[in-house]
Amino acid sequence: MVAVRTDQPQLANNNGKDKSLESWIWDAACSICGAKDAPKYKDYILPLIFTKRLCDVFDDELNRIAAEVGSRRKAFQLAKADHKLVRFYLPLVPDDPEQPVWSVIRKLADKIGEGVTTHMRAIARENPLLQGIIDRVDFNATTHGQRDLDDDRLSNLIEAISTKRLGLDDVEADIIGKSYEYLIRKFAEGGGQSAGEFYTPPEVGTIMSRVLQPEPGMEIYDPTCGSGGLLVKCEIAMEENAQGKKRSVAPLKLFGQEFTPETWAMANMNMIIHDMEGQIEIGAMLESGVRARYNWLE
Repeated sequence: MVAVRTDQPQLANNNGKDKSLESWIWDAACSICGAKDAPKYKDYILPLIFTKRLCDVFDDELNRIAAEVGSRRKAFQLAKADHKLVRFYLPLVPDDPEQPVWSVIRKLADKIGEGVTTHMRAIARENPLLQGIIDRVDFNATTHGQRDLDDDRLSNLIEAISTKRLGLDDVEADIIGKSYEYLIRKFAEGGGQSAGEFYTPPEVGTIMSRVLQPEPGMEIYDPTCGSGGLLVKCEIAMEENAQGKKRSVAPLKLFGQEFTPETWAMANMNMIIHDMEGQIEIGAMLESGVRARYNWLE
């Protein structure tokens, strides 16, 4: 019998007054249309929440640098000159350097879809690890002459996401990670049969990860990884078995393969937001296997 945790993560230091992070993240998703239609907008919602996390963590890193050099203005300049000072360098600089980095996106008032797309692509250009992940979606896209997500709804979504901070001092990586997976699950529940293309029920992933009994440094490969849930759960299972040592032990070497580009991007975001590292490639398992066999025969 495998025990599955059902507790909802809470924001740090909220004194129990705020909604759970899961409730907030789902309310933000529903802000643009309603729970019934939210799943079809997942390709817009997930990158935005992911970017909010990047912005808030970048703010925390800037504040750390500022404490050493005297001001955030200098911290911005140093981070721009040496990207190694931060995990992800974000080329988003508010007019007032004391303002949050996310405010650059939040204050967009005209051509919001175009502006968000431009900022996402600028972030990706500065961070090779994020290329193809957050710059894949065009927030200004149209179908038959109509915007897929108009500026009014996009503005509502940005404002809803802005109500909570997702920095290092606000929420731990495993908590925001669990909440991110919760959102993916909610999209799957509303997505019908297509959900199987990107989502494995958490109970299944938990059982499989515990059956595998992964040990520190072990290689784990998921040839049809979807949104990366099983890989994440294997890392969590290994840490839980490490007698509370967690990050003091060698992490798993995680590898995955996913055919659908949008789902591949989702898996990479899921890994990064869990503060885990892995190599996930685009491609069909069967097709790759046939090609490898054909090349070998040649």
